[in-house]
Amino acid sequence: MSTIVRHHTPPHTPLRKAVLGLFALIWLGNGLWMLADPAHWYGSVAGVTNTGPYNPHFVRDIGCAYLLIGLLTLGALRWPAASLPLLGAVTLYLTLHALLHVWDIAAARLPLSHVLIDLPGVFAPPVAAALLAWWSTPRNT
Repeated sequence: MSTIVRHHTPPHTPLRKAVLGLFALIWLGNGLWMLADPAHWYGSVAGVTNTGPYNPHFVRDIGCAYLLIGLLTLGALRWPAASLPLLGAVTLYLTLHALLHVWDIAAARLPLSHVLIDLPGVFAPPVAAALLAWWSTPRNT
C-alpha cells in the first residue's frame, strides 16, 4: 500500500503578505475604477487619451482583466504553494500588455514620448510582477 506524503507549504511572511496585499489592492482598485467610471479613468491616466478615442466598453473590458490579476494576486496570498502559477499568469498578462505598447510605439501609432509616459503604469508592472512571483514562491530549505 502506498502512502501519500503531503508537503506542508509554510505561509507567507508578514512582509510578503503585506506586499502581495498591496499589489492586489492596486490592481483591484484600478479594475474597479475602470468598471465604475470608465470616462474618469480614461481622462485621468497619463497617456491613455493618445491610444485612441474613448470607448467605455473597451475600458471596462480591460477593467475586467485588472480585476482578474488582482484576484490572482489574492489567490497567491491565500495559497502560497500556488504563488508561482498564479503570479506567472499576472506577469504574462502585464508583459503582453507592455509588448503591445512597444509595438504601437515602434509602429509610430504612439509617440516616442510614450516610453517615459508608460514607464510607471505599463512597463514597470510586468517587471514588478515577475519579481513578486519569484520572491513569493516558497523555497525548500
